[in-house]
Amino acid sequence: MTQPGALPLYLQISELLIRDIAAGRLSDGERLPPERDMAADLGIAVGTLRQALRDLTHKGLLRRVQGSGNYIRAVADPASVYALFRLERLAGGGLPTARVLSVARMVKDATLPAFGTSAEGHRIRRLRALSGQIAAVEEIWLDGGLADRIVPEDLSDSLYRFYRTRLNLWITRAEDRIGQAPLPDWSPADFPHAPGTPLPLITRISHDREGRAVEASLTWFDPVTTRYVARLK
Repeated sequence: MTQPGALPLYLQISELLIRDIAAGRLSDGERLPPERDMAADLGIAVGTLRQALRDLTHKGLLRRVQGSGNYIRAVADPASVYALFRLERLAGGGLPTARVLSVARMVKDATLPAFGTSAEGHRIRRLRALSGQIAAVEEIWLDGGLADRIVPEDLSDSLYRFYRTRLNLWITRAEDRIGQAPLPDWSPADFPHAPGTPLPLITRISHDREGRAVEASLTWFDPVTTRYVARLK
């Protein structure tokens, strides 16, 4: 059964392949396996795979040659809902998913970097996974002036996609600062490190199309299984 907030299955496959291209696991000009074999390997219907391949073709990442096959086209800036998501498995790639832990509207934490105009923010806490492997815990704060209320059931695996489709808010730029901090005490029991363990911390400020800082986030990730990657092209 599809989890609430999950991307459509064809889009999950498309995004997984986009991240594999970005990580170099699929190279420019590489021929993909026959569609029936590929669908069987992924455990999906051939029709769903073909939807994903059409999406990749539309985004300029696939060249489909009649009677020959499907060939990867690596481009510098793929139109991915995870274009600004920087965590990958150690081997590269991995489909991001998220489990919402809590959502609350409250006065902004004074320790956060400055963002937005409201004194309040929507605090979203989530557990992140990459292709099913637990990778990170995150606390995201969206400026309270951009939405009166956020319902956990409405949130997508990609918050930026949720912002676009539900709030007409487009995140176009993000600034990340990498450091280290103890894992917070609200981290769920199935995260593979105990609260208080020093872990890599990503502090992010996200900006909208007008250049305004509208969101701040804190992400603690597991360095045993996960890495932060920023590719310059």
